[in-house]
Amino acid sequence: QVQLVESGGGLVQAGGSLRLSCAASGRTFTSYGMGWFRQAPGKEREFVAAISRSGSITEHAVSVKGRFTISKDNAKNTVYLQMNSLKPEDTAVYFCAADATGSSRSVTSDRYEYEYWGQGTQVTVSS
Repeated sequence: QVQLVESGGGLVQAGGSLRLSCAASGRTFTSYGMGWFRQAPGKEREFVAAISRSGSITEHAVSVKGRFTISKDNAKNTVYLQMNSLKPEDTAVYFCAADATGSSRSVTSDRYEYEYWGQGTQVTVSS
């Protein structure tokens, strides 16, 4: 089992930046691929970014590519989402998630492949 706790959300103006953190505890952090997802009111939870167990492979959704960057620090058991050039449409609750059973050589954008989820952190971007 792993417990995930997100932090770093808040209110920011369009064009601003935020860095989300997700601290993991429990099983060895390097056993998990990690992902960030977001959910806006009335919408499905959608993929934002993912990173492999070693951190060598990343994938970002088209909507955030070039603006958001996922990274992880295995020594700190933490995964980050650096968000730059934020837009009002980025407003959502952001969740981090852990994939315990996937390949160590790939990442997945399928939310159903992630077994563990944090409680989420709210990001609000004002225009």
